[in-house]
Amino acid sequence: MTHPVHKTDAEWRALLADKGAEPVAWQVTRHAATERPFTGKYEQHWAGGLYRCICCGAKLFESDAKFDAGCGWPSFFRAEPGAIEERRDTSHGMVRVETLCARCGAHLGHVFPDGPEPTGLRYCMNSASLDFEPLQAP
Repeated sequence: MTHPVHKTDAEWRALLADKGAEPVAWQVTRHAATERPFTGKYEQHWAGGLYRCICCGAKLFESDAKFDAGCGWPSFFRAEPGAIEERRDTSHGMVRVETLCARCGAHLGHVFPDGPEPTGLRYCMNSASLDFEPLQAP
């Protein structure tokens, strides 16, 4: 699939560096790497706000959809409509559903059918692929 936001490898690297992204963010977002479980900065992060794509800023998840799945990665039961592209992933001898940012194609993580109601989904994301925007005070 072609994504609306395109950059060269050098441009993605520079953008991530300018944002102060975690060192693993380049490998995670542009090469589908996975951060180690229980190491990401958003795994036990419970503040109210929005989770956005670290690469392009697209709104991906609201904090009210986040839950503790106990898996070691930030997990959400609902994504923003149209924000996530899903792709069959057969890497590492498994069959999974990879999640990518629909706007820029950044690898985010995977989605599994073992989440809580009301969706039954678990969007298992890499913290390194996310940027958090706290709720603004009224």
